[in-house]
Amino acid sequence: MVAAANPLAAEAGLKVLRAGGSAMDAAVAVQAVLGLVEPQSSGLGGGAFLTFYDSRSRKVTAYDGRETAPSGAAPSMFLGPDGKPLSMMQAVPSGRSTGAPGVVAMLARAHKDHGVRPWSGLFEDAARMAADGFSVSPRLAGMIALEFPSTRTPDLNAYFAAPGGGRLKAGDTLRNPAYAAVLRRLAAEGPSAFYSGAIPEAIAAKVQSPPLPGTLTAADIGAYRAKKAAAICRPYRVYVVCAPPPPSSGAAILQGLMILEHTDIASRGPADPQAWSLFVQASRLMYADRDRYFADPAFVSVPVEGLLDPAYVASRAALITPVAGPPPPPGSPKGAGPRAPDATQEPGGTSHFVIVDARGDVVSMTTTVESIFGSGRMVQGFVLNNQLTDFSFAPKESDGAPAANAVAPGKRPRSSMSPIVVLDRKGRLVAALGSPGGNSIPAFNLKALVGVLDWNLSMQEAAALPNIVARGPSIVGEAGKLLPGVSEGLAARGIVVTPGRGEGSGVHGVLVRGGVLTGGADPRREGVAIGF
Repeated sequence: MVAAANPLAAEAGLKVLRAGGSAMDAAVAVQAVLGLVEPQSSGLGGGAFLTFYDSRSRKVTAYDGRETAPSGAAPSMFLGPDGKPLSMMQAVPSGRSTGAPGVVAMLARAHKDHGVRPWSGLFEDAARMAADGFSVSPRLAGMIALEFPSTRTPDLNAYFAAPGGGRLKAGDTLRNPAYAAVLRRLAAEGPSAFYSGAIPEAIAAKVQSPPLPGTLTAADIGAYRAKKAAAICRPYRVYVVCAPPPPSSGAAILQGLMILEHTDIASRGPADPQAWSLFVQASRLMYADRDRYFADPAFVSVPVEGLLDPAYVASRAALITPVAGPPPPPGSPKGAGPRAPDATQEPGGTSHFVIVDARGDVVSMTTTVESIFGSGRMVQGFVLNNQLTDFSFAPKESDGAPAANAVAPGKRPRSSMSPIVVLDRKGRLVAALGSPGGNSIPAFNLKALVGVLDWNLSMQEAAALPNIVARGPSIVGEAGKLLPGVSEGLAARGIVVTPGRGEGSGVHGVLVRGGVLTGGADPRREGVAIGF
């Protein structure tokens, strides 16, 4: 089965599986197509996190393809001449926003471990589609029409120009021969084609051009290395939930689940305002700690063990009250040092897909170029990320305390991306899921996990649940989609859900129940879950 945000990508992955390929083989094909048909969300110029389940060993491994800051990066790089942080509108399309891309290196490393078909044969569908053209989908057309700094750059103006004038619309044919050439070179030469020679030189030249040129060099790109580690796994009721370690926010979601285990949310359901009150309050606690402490553990001590310590979690869960009060401050878990309040912004141009192969191995992968169309700069047919805007623009608070997620050379910015794999206590697959959505990803994933694991919903039903994102003083969401009486019940409990940003989830996942594999695709996007 493949669950992905675009039918063309899902079909490409399924074709690989039908030919006897592994989940990891299919992941390479799916990403290659997504970079073409959904460039607003991910691509070769971006990064990703991948959680892999090996059905034979029953082990879960995390691969980190998060971008890195260049060697010339400085903590003050997102401060203006007046010493104040740049606005996102200034930073996103700037050269300073792009880090060394990691998704190609990550897929290559994971494919070396778990691929069964040759790397060279995994790009042809995407390359042919790029050369021959594909039909612009309604969602892509909507993104092309947006008035946003990264959608109105010279590169994208040229790429999305319609033959008769104006911009491409839904149903128009879009061709990208430059991207086809890059894919065929990747296929023939392997991942080294992306990290040495003409491609990194072109990326560096583009990044070092105005406005606000960056310092990324071809050497920075060539020095990039994907990381591999054991996933962080914790029990939740009768299950075991696994996610990547920091700089992913997976451990924050584990903490959110552990907090909810102290409540009776599982005996309730989506029609019960008390269930949503518990969800909102647990979300606030989860975000308070995530925002304060999560960053790249190669540079900052991230107190994961302290945050997931049962006694600490119990102390946090005890802060949930019948009537919600002001947003809770971060706690003081064991191993935590002084950290400044977070000043990270995080727009959501991201995608998630899940693949299950015939052997039972699973890929759960969240992939991104960060903002919509990344920085809006293109090289050889693909967009460049603006991932460095995931750092805290302010490196210190007024009292001098350092921000965990401040910029540093070679550092990976904190990420909300959290691809999830759920097992039973014997290590057998129960579910795999994830979502795009910037800072809202932990809330989207937590919602889907509660829906599937606690409320016994299908993956499709869980993906479609209303979104509520409660982070600090902000509680935004799909108030109009809540079942009758829920909004009123929440208001009586001190919670008012404001319609606004933070609603654009894209949950995709699979679920094994009663020996049957089913999938779900978020109705807010145009994805599908297909299998055989």
